[in-house]
Amino acid sequence: MLKIKLIRYGKKKKPYYKIIVLEKLFKNYKKNSSIIGSYNPLIKSLHIDKIKLKKALTFGSYPTDIVRHLIYKNYSI
Repeated sequence: MLKIKLIRYGKKKKPYYKIIVLEKLFKNYKKNSSIIGSYNPLIKSLHIDKIKLKKALTFGSYPTDIVRHLIYKNYSI
């Protein structure tokens, strides 16, 4: 099963997230994932490649609750 989830990057108290598509069973997300966007909560900026997102959703991937909220709040897909 594919999941669309956030991976945290950045320093302490300065988070930066990448939105990735990952097989749920994989533990190593750096090798087995594809990056479809990024999110910076400090300045509230969300950048998602809409083509990759639609492709991932048509293949049956499920976004986590936080990612689903970000997508539907900022994009009408």
